[in-house]
Amino acid sequence: MARPPETGLDPGSETGTVADSDRIPALPGDRGRMATRLWNLVLGLATRLGFSREWWLLVVAAGVGLIMGVAGYLFIKPIQWLEHMAEELGTESPSTLLWLLPIVPVIGAVLTGLLAWRCPTEFKGHGVSNVIYGVIRKQSRLRLRLLVRQWIGSTLTIGSGGSAGPEGPIVTIGAVIGSNLARLLRLDAKSGTTLLGCGAAAGLASVFNAPIAGIFFVLEVLLRDFSLRTFTPIVIASVLAAATTQSILGSNEPLFGVGPEFFANSPVPFTIGMTPAFVVFGIACGLVAVLFIRTMQWSEHCFSRIPVPDALRPGVGALLLGILGVAYMLLVAPRGTDLTSDPVPPFFGNGYMVIMRLLDPDSYVDAEGSMIADGTGVVIGILLLLVVLKIISTSLTLGSGGAGGLFAPALVVGAIIGSMFGLAVAQTGWFPGASPAHFALVGMAAMVAATTHAPMTGVMLVYEITQTYSLIVPLMLCAVLSVIVGRLFYRESVYTAELAAAGIRVGGSTDLTVLRQLTVRDVPLMPPVTVRPDDSGQRLLDLSERFAVSDFVVVDEQDNYLGMVTGTDLQAALVFREAIPLLQVNEIERTDLPSMVLDDTLDVALDRFSEHDAASLAVLSRPGDGRVIGVLTRTRLMREYQHALAES
Repeated sequence: MARPPETGLDPGSETGTVADSDRIPALPGDRGRMATRLWNLVLGLATRLGFSREWWLLVVAAGVGLIMGVAGYLFIKPIQWLEHMAEELGTESPSTLLWLLPIVPVIGAVLTGLLAWRCPTEFKGHGVSNVIYGVIRKQSRLRLRLLVRQWIGSTLTIGSGGSAGPEGPIVTIGAVIGSNLARLLRLDAKSGTTLLGCGAAAGLASVFNAPIAGIFFVLEVLLRDFSLRTFTPIVIASVLAAATTQSILGSNEPLFGVGPEFFANSPVPFTIGMTPAFVVFGIACGLVAVLFIRTMQWSEHCFSRIPVPDALRPGVGALLLGILGVAYMLLVAPRGTDLTSDPVPPFFGNGYMVIMRLLDPDSYVDAEGSMIADGTGVVIGILLLLVVLKIISTSLTLGSGGAGGLFAPALVVGAIIGSMFGLAVAQTGWFPGASPAHFALVGMAAMVAATTHAPMTGVMLVYEITQTYSLIVPLMLCAVLSVIVGRLFYRESVYTAELAAAGIRVGGSTDLTVLRQLTVRDVPLMPPVTVRPDDSGQRLLDLSERFAVSDFVVVDEQDNYLGMVTGTDLQAALVFREAIPLLQVNEIERTDLPSMVLDDTLDVALDRFSEHDAASLAVLSRPGDGRVIGVLTRTRLMREYQHALAES
């Protein structure tokens, strides 16, 4: 089977013509034919101007960045408006809000569940996990229904009080836009993966005004590919998205998050004497991250066993969240401290109001009305309670099937733990010049790093938000330590845990990245030599000598795949050569060998070769079709893999 032609512009063209694989087929109707001619004209012009496939991809990446800069703004603003309405209602009529706490989240969650029921996805996971699944199993092809589900569902979930963040959804939205734009432009799998990463990075850069963090998140978490061919378009998309959003806002502050003004006048010198404290803090963040991930898993397992329809299951979690919110407002909020003065429970929504308070150094000044006015011990106790409540509320919201991201809850938990640790250190008088706000900031980076297993993402995100370089050393130290400790106690991140539970191996090397960009269709297949179950062993020997093969495909009367006879099995039968004429195929047939389809990625094929210790596997044209169209051999797979590595 010949190698299929690559799509994209033909970099070797000297005549300025467009390769046949680049031309799109004529669309129906007059407008369709006009669009076809226009697109082919654009491709031809780009070729004449000297744009190779890589340069053309940079232009498309820039377009993705501009689109996501606008999309990020349009996505976040409704969520902010709904949260502002809740705060106003809680300030003007606290009793009304108290009655609505167990009702509004349920309404938003049920609507989210119904939306998920109407827009199902192949992999039942949260947004970023769905994107990772698309990268490693579907050649970065994401359906538009995932965008609809994440955009509307997360707005309903977060806007109604669910404990989740908008970063995961905007990453997913950007990934879907990039993936479908690649499909529209008929780009190959490698370019499609790059555009998916461009959209995801641009989304995160847009909402946080953190283009570097967006780049590292995609490279560390989604693609795990640091090649220059992938890196350059993602940089362009991320930078343009952040610039577009800031142009719309008319300021340099992040659209959603904490700005650098909190640390403008509060520098903190990092000395060697502070190292032990930050080492202990990094270890603590790693342990809490493991608790966070395991609680999420346990919650998903418990909710999956509740005998209610899937569409209504998020409502159950929201009801429990509402009851938890009412209990908090009745039992904890009346204490009257600055931490408990919010009109809504602080563990509802994205929790950024809590972060803003904890990152303000003035909150830790011992004055009337401040956070520590009632004593440091009381504040530490309340903060510990908030950590527990935030983890539980996030597990109730997302574990039951709500839509939203895990990024914001990790930031909130990290800020609270950092504040607790900073207050405890301040009591010792160890670092008189350090504010608990500094530890809260470092805690955000460490918790993001430990939950996502992406240390550079955590460091760059917090650095770009605060634009404070003096904390970069403790940020890096705690982020790396928290990841090491987290992986020591639990190998999976908050995103890959869902994939691991489904039996999907993520891996982390460039080799896996190459294998996932290739499918069985890309490998030249051997023609199948078929036999029937009732054929004799002598026929196997005759076919082996005639076609110089050792593996045979066993099919039924309708030519449907049944199993294989491998060379190893045939050699074992030859020990009793005089009995070969009496031997039938079904006596040595292996029915445990799985088949492949043309669209299976090569990492899946390699796993199946290893699991079943086989040298050949039968290939079907598509799932459900039992007819064998070829045989995939381990040797040809590795040859294609080596060829792809040489080209990458």
